Amino acid sequence: MDNKTDNRNGSSINNILVLIWVFMIPFLALSQNKKKQDKAGNATPQYRNIFKEAGYSQAEIDKKLAKAYYDVFEGPDRVYFEEGDSLGYVSDVKNNDARTEGMSYGMMVAVQLDKKDVFDRLWRWSVKYMQHQEGPREAYFAWSVNPKTKKQNSPGSASDGELYYITSLLFASNKWGNNTGIDYYKEARRILDAMWKKDGTGNIYNLINTEHKQITFVPEGGSYNWTDPSYHLPAFYEVWSLYAKDGHEEFYKECAQVSRNFLHKATHPVTALNADYTEFDGTPHSTRWMPAAFRYDSWRVPMNIAMDYTWYGKDKKWQEDYAKRFQDFLRSKGMETYVDQYNLDGSTPDFILQAGPVKKLRHSIGLVSTAATASLVNHKKGNLDFVHAIWNAKLEPYEDGYFDPYYDGLMYLFSLMHLSGNYQIITPETN
Repeated sequence: MDNKTDNRNGSSINNILVLIWVFMIPFLALSQNKKKQDKAGNATPQYRNIFKEAGYSQAEIDKKLAKAYYDVFEGPDRVYFEEGDSLGYVSDVKNNDARTEGMSYGMMVAVQLDKKDVFDRLWRWSVKYMQHQEGPREAYFAWSVNPKTKKQNSPGSASDGELYYITSLLFASNKWGNNTGIDYYKEARRILDAMWKKDGTGNIYNLINTEHKQITFVPEGGSYNWTDPSYHLPAFYEVWSLYAKDGHEEFYKECAQVSRNFLHKATHPVTALNADYTEFDGTPHSTRWMPAAFRYDSWRVPMNIAMDYTWYGKDKKWQEDYAKRFQDFLRSKGMETYVDQYNLDGSTPDFILQAGPVKKLRHSIGLVSTAATASLVNHKKGNLDFVHAIWNAKLEPYEDGYFDPYYDGLMYLFSLMHLSGNYQIITPETN
């Protein structure tokens, strides 16, 4: 065989190898994509910047979000306060207390927006003044503390605070690692591991009712046996199943699905409204302090559903229908006149839960904000009216003088983060 023949045969082999490689590229890409999906627990989320879709420039959006963060955390009406070189707290200023709700919300804002010093200060304050270090409540948190005297107003826990603490700590571990002064993963595991040891001793239980696989209103006494729809965060359970690594992965996945199914039952078939509190089967739960209705806690439900839709998308058909019904109902009441409390059928409640010095229904910015997040789920043409509404809303006193920079402010900031694509699953940093 001469050199010419050898070269021709070698060239033919090379051509065949090239063809095989070209043919295989799509399959290799699919394989790599599948690996990415498996690692994330779902197809890679698409974090929509719906403000941009609505016609606002990126510079305007960045300015809007920065202003909201400044107002809530740094401005003259801020709810975040620093103490010394290493501590800080978020206060419900109108009630003069620091709550696990606000502290853990502040930590979630901080990790999402890369504010490590703020995150660390909030966590250190939480551990020092709120977290129980011994006894039946060990590793749980007192839900309300006086920030001046540092005395606990109530030793009991509000289960959503722990949910946000755990998830924000796992995200911090993924984002910043565990070697910068706080072992975030260890702290998250401490809460989770303690949670699984709560067996009713001292009347303290798991944050999750293990029989019903649903978050409890309070992991204590009779409140272990009912729930708050706004505490149902299926997306957080998915995060735990991926990053907690505590041996309860399948349970957390089940909890996520149970929460999705629960929300089907807890929301009204026409208005999509839900009660602040419910039984585990979704039926409204009235308390001795107020009858069941759609009130302040309930505002968080559309935002939580939008989060789950964006992050994991495992219940899209129902969630899209929910968002359409919810926004259609509010729109039917007038985009500038719908109020912040309703009976589930959309009628006006006899009992109005008072906020501020005047007992009245308001067109509250907190609800205007979370209602807008449903536009991430509602693909019906025309749903951007809610997006424009939050864009034009102002975090300032109402006409009657009432002002809530804490709850209204945090709902406003969270919603801007969601709508601008800045509220995301934080995966581990890879080198």
